[in-house]
Amino acid sequence: QVQLAESGGGLVQSGGSLRLSCAASGSTFSLYDMAWYRQAPGKEREFVAGIRWTTGNIRYGYSAKDRLTLSRDVAETTIFLQMNSLQPEDPATYYCQAEAKCSGDSWGQGTQVTISS
Repeated sequence: QVQLAESGGGLVQSGGSLRLSCAASGSTFSLYDMAWYRQAPGKEREFVAGIRWTTGNIRYGYSAKDRLTLSRDVAETTIFLQMNSLQPEDPATYYCQAEAKCSGDSWGQGTQVTISS
């Protein structure tokens, strides 16, 4: 199974930036895809951005993609989510998800992003 450890969340002023990290460990040899999701209180979890690990193809999930940049460090089996110009609609718990051919889906514990006005 793949284990995921997220970091980088915190409190930031409106208009500020944050960089989230998600490091994968364990059975990463069959890693197929990694992604970020977010869930705000009272709302469903939504897809934010993802990367097909085998090809490096990146996709974004909602209209704020012009403020987001997903990148990866292959050697460290880590993905990053750079979020700029954070807005009042961005606060949520951000979760990392991985899909591995041998072990299926794995989820991290989540990292909290909070915006101060």
